[in-house]
Amino acid sequence: MIKRRRSKSIRIGTVTVGGNAPIIVQSMTKTDTRNIPATISQIKGLAERGCELVRVAVPDQEAAAALRKIKTNSPIPVIADIHFDYRLAMAAIESSVDGLRLNPGNISEPENISKVVRAAKEREIPIRIGVNAGSLPKALKPYASKAEHMVDVALTQIKLLEKLDFDLIKISLKAFDVPTTVEAYRQIAAKVSYPLHIGITEAGLPRTGVIRSAVGIGILLFEGIGDTIRVSLSSEPCEEVDAAYEILKSLSLREHGPTLISCPSCGRCEVNILKIATAVDRHIKSLKKPATIAVMGCIVNGPGEAKEADVGIACGKGKGVIFKKGEIIKTVKEKDLIHSLLIEINSLSMLD
Repeated sequence: MIKRRRSKSIRIGTVTVGGNAPIIVQSMTKTDTRNIPATISQIKGLAERGCELVRVAVPDQEAAAALRKIKTNSPIPVIADIHFDYRLAMAAIESSVDGLRLNPGNISEPENISKVVRAAKEREIPIRIGVNAGSLPKALKPYASKAEHMVDVALTQIKLLEKLDFDLIKISLKAFDVPTTVEAYRQIAAKVSYPLHIGITEAGLPRTGVIRSAVGIGILLFEGIGDTIRVSLSSEPCEEVDAAYEILKSLSLREHGPTLISCPSCGRCEVNILKIATAVDRHIKSLKKPATIAVMGCIVNGPGEAKEADVGIACGKGKGVIFKKGEIIKTVKEKDLIHSLLIEINSLSMLD
């Protein structure tokens, strides 16, 4: 059982972050924010996939002005991502966003940050202090490690916000390098009680980015660190949401939709397991209720190896068996395996 770090609870729109709340899944739109219909459409797709918080880029005043309509039509809370120009943060606040993300490496003037903080406090809008390893201000300690430098930057900003009597704070300290990221979060987690948003920045394409993210995020979550997560991938944002939930499910921290168990196949296998597993995976993506589905290649060991599965198949030469909770319920021909399994999956009433 993972013992989570005790963190302060804050509200971002309708979503509670930190405290006893579940770990929240977040993503970011990849549309041009100024294209309001496209951005709203992508947010709705993310929400349908299970995304609970969404961040949108605010590169200029036109994008900031678009936030009002985007927020009005968004089914989930909207966080404005601000770099360089504090006036964009002020405009985002005027557009009634649910949260702000500020990178202290890009907005360094304390007086400008103070203006944003005062406006956010007035409207009770939380601020994420988003420290990135690639955009750090000059180090105060010449011999500090990258992780220590990131933590020092975050602590400096936290002190500034606290001096302004502002504590609706969330923190992130992201790097591409997994050990640096893990060490930075370990350090900050021991120093403050604010909720932490965790992830590996610029993780890459899905094949490698999911692995890098799963290692880094997984280590932190296993140590009880993390209140919101994002898997940052060079892909469609819904893939980020899917990957985030798989990480959470693998640690038994969240339930979200079905989980597919499939054997790796070997010389005993006499059917195309990849084809069957791919077809089943495609089908269950539309399902919402948690359940475990198994696709096994061996008719002898399959039901036993996957006995905890709610429903599954074990394949043999020319035929296979359908089983539930390890008990065989029927034998079917090979050509009917996929169809028969999908019928049993649907019988679990997992469809909306």
